[in-house]
This record gives sequence, C-alpha cells and structure tokens, in this order.
Amino acid sequence: QVRLVESGGGLAQTGESLRLSCVVSGITIRSIASMAWFRRAPGKEREWVATCTGSNTATYADSVKGRFTITRDNGKNTLDLKMSSLKPEDTAMYYCSAPGGDGPIWGQGTQVTVSS
Repeated sequence: QVRLVESGGGLAQTGESLRLSCVVSGITIRSIASMAWFRRAPGKEREWVATCTGSNTATYADSVKGRFTITRDNGKNTLDLKMSSLKPEDTAMYYCSAPGGDGPIWGQGTQVTVSS
C-alpha cells in the first residue's frame, strides 16, 4: 500500500525559506510518472502548487514560480519542495499527491505559516 508522509512545515517570517519533504513508502518513486504538491489555505479551495515528472521536469503555479523548487530524490524516495521568499499568502496546509488506482493518493499534510 502506497503511503505519503509530509514533513518540514512550520512557522516562518516573510522572506524566509522552508523545505518540505514527502516520504513515499510502499512503492519506488522511480515507478511513479508524476507527483505533485498542493496546498489549502483556510477557507479556500485546494490549490495546485507544483508537479514533478520522473525525469525531474517541473511545472509551477504562477503564484510560486521563481520562489519554489520541486524535486524528486530517487535515493531517499522522497518528493521535496524548497520554498524561498515566503509570503503570508503562502500560509496553508501543504499536501503531496501521487496517482493511485482508485484516484489520487494524499498525505496527511504539513502546516506552513508565514508571518508578516
């Protein structure tokens, strides 16, 4: 059974950086074609943040482009999200996601709070 566990969230001030990590178990990340990070801010819909393919080709939402970097570490079996120049509007619960047979698989999330 595939399981995703996020970590690395916390409290940051505007302009600071955080690095999120999503540990994948139950499957080798090399066999997953594409994985993504999403986020949900209080009172808002879930928002796509970034996607990384098996060849480490990355795409980003306009709101984070140039500030966030998504990467896959095949050795550690993780999907990482480096977040720089954080803004208060980046405050959200962050989730990693992978495709599953019955729909997307989600982790439990990690909270990121950015103070001004």
